[in-house]
Amino acid sequence: MKTYGPLIIEVHRGGLLESWHQGIAAVVDAGGKVLHAWGNVERQIYPRSAIKPLQALPLIESGAAEAFGLDDSEIALACASHSGEPTHVSAILAWLERMGLSMADLECGGHYSLDQLTAHDWIRAGTPVTAINNNCSGKHTGFLATAKHLGEPTAGYIESEHPVQVRLAAILADMGDTDLSQTARGADGCGIPVIGMPLSAMALAMARMADPSGLGASREAAARRIVTSMAAYPHNVAGRNRFDTLAMRAGDGQLATKAGAEAVHAAILPELGVGVALKIDDETNRASEVAMANILACVGILEPSQTAPMSNFIEAPLTNTLEDIVGVVRMANGWANC
Repeated sequence: MKTYGPLIIEVHRGGLLESWHQGIAAVVDAGGKVLHAWGNVERQIYPRSAIKPLQALPLIESGAAEAFGLDDSEIALACASHSGEPTHVSAILAWLERMGLSMADLECGGHYSLDQLTAHDWIRAGTPVTAINNNCSGKHTGFLATAKHLGEPTAGYIESEHPVQVRLAAILADMGDTDLSQTARGADGCGIPVIGMPLSAMALAMARMADPSGLGASREAAARRIVTSMAAYPHNVAGRNRFDTLAMRAGDGQLATKAGAEAVHAAILPELGVGVALKIDDETNRASEVAMANILACVGILEPSQTAPMSNFIEAPLTNTLEDIVGVVRMANGWANC
């Protein structure tokens, strides 16, 4: 194992190191071996939306995806923190209608689109904000699909005692090979329970998505379909100009990445059979994106030609209101020896 101090992401403006961000990260293989560690990777974190690929496993394992005729683009939406662009919203509405449900069945609440152009269009048109616009509405539609297929109540599916959430808690513990019964509990931004887990366990869960050969036939098939769907439909996972969309396009099917709130980020790397998890302490996304881009390059999953589209994340330019480049966000020197 290569061990390092905490991740340090520096913000340079002109000739001055103006500020910096600190975080932790782990690269783990499917056998549980930690290959790279930055900082205390056994520290408990909330994995937030970075674990949506894991939360989509029951959708396929239960038979719900087959029963409702879901294609890979819809599987990607079940893993998404989408921007609420028109294509996202229309696809989820069609999925709900096909199941005999509507946006009224979603329990995630609403917010404006994460895509600035779309949000401006809504404001000009006076479009009401509903749960279908929530970046988690695809995940919630997947929860509803599983409940409906298994004959469980669709109402209250966000509650910790509902079978949907009980399944998800068990999957998280199983995939991370860790006891989560005594870890912290909270509520996620979309209302579902959020469960504390060690960052290294989160990375292991992602590694088992990358190499699911030891999970049994049903889970292996589900994991492979989820990763393939995310890589094939990256825009459905995120949206216009988002890190995950651009990273998966650059990876050309070699990887799946998933951001979460509070600067948590995960990557699934089937070519290498490893998973990556990271968390920036001050919840700054500009730092988590720079860190993830550099870790992907560090482990060799992106060749030089593929890193070119990611150059603005390898070293992120700082711009002012005149659109002049006035600085850069980059990894501290000596952050890794890859």
